[in-house]
Amino acid sequence: MNKFLEKVFYGNTVWDYVWVVGVILFVLLLNRFISKYLAILLSKIFRKNWKTFDQKKFVDLIIHPLGIFLVITVSIVAFYRLTFPEELNITLYKYRLQSIFLSIGITIQIIALTWLLLRVIDFIAIVLEARALKTSDQTDNQLIVFFRDFLKVILGIVGGMLVLHFAFNYNVSSLLTGLSIVGAAIALALRESLENLIASFVIFFDKPFTVGDFVKVQNVSGNVEKIGLRSTRVRTTDKSFVTVPNKQMVDSVLDNVSLRSQIRGEINLFINQQTSHDKMKQLLDATKKYLSGVPDVQTHNVFFNDFRGQAFIVFVEFFTPNINMNAFNAIKDQLNLFILETLERLEIKITPP
Repeated sequence: MNKFLEKVFYGNTVWDYVWVVGVILFVLLLNRFISKYLAILLSKIFRKNWKTFDQKKFVDLIIHPLGIFLVITVSIVAFYRLTFPEELNITLYKYRLQSIFLSIGITIQIIALTWLLLRVIDFIAIVLEARALKTSDQTDNQLIVFFRDFLKVILGIVGGMLVLHFAFNYNVSSLLTGLSIVGAAIALALRESLENLIASFVIFFDKPFTVGDFVKVQNVSGNVEKIGLRSTRVRTTDKSFVTVPNKQMVDSVLDNVSLRSQIRGEINLFINQQTSHDKMKQLLDATKKYLSGVPDVQTHNVFFNDFRGQAFIVFVEFFTPNINMNAFNAIKDQLNLFILETLERLEIKITPP
């Protein structure tokens, strides 16, 4: 038996082949158990910092890429015990077969590691989103999604450079130099897009508005539905969906209606000049008394404002808290009906302005 194990085939003993195959089979058979155990060990690092840490979700996210990374790494290390047979080390497109196999193995290993780190970023984003949902501010949610995608792009670029450097022996420094020149040219060509990207950072950190706010900017009025990296989506009062570049949202005068402390309503009544002093006074007193009895009206002004043409002008102004617009319109609707009823009762005529 020992003599058989010591026989040499293609530059390696039978024992070497058995050892390599045994190690790889061992890792394949126990891959699920080993990767789960390692994932649990990694989860303990995060659990120390986060009380609401979900270990099951973390393990489910990373166990598959961790298992692939483990199998590839152990296989590469195990194959280093073998001597690549010279008979098989042929040349393909100026590259030896041994170098091609090694490059493929390293590429798969780096891809698996990058995949594993991407899953970790996804999990951290899930934890932070769960915390952000407990707050009323929706900007945190947008910021988490933005940085999650941004970090994943950076990690993907770094992973690609690692593949070029370690798998194909490419000089990454020369690539970075070339990319910096190309990047400068692209930056000039995409200047407007970069300005919108910078404006999105201003919106995220300065918070002139958040998702759900009713805003007025230039000729657009509506509720903010999404704040993207290049533009902000607004649902107008006509229910159309308008896309406004972030640069315009930052550079233009923006009125965030949702942040006002009160809502103002006003009515101008053009009363016929044939109306007597007593009737005018009754109209003013009745309107003041009505507004004083409306719970949501905080302050009001009702007065004889001016003479204009053939009319007396009565100015009615009232302020409510920042309530829902449907509730505000209901208050104004009831006020208009009351004034109309009072005009009919007092037989006061309206004059066109």
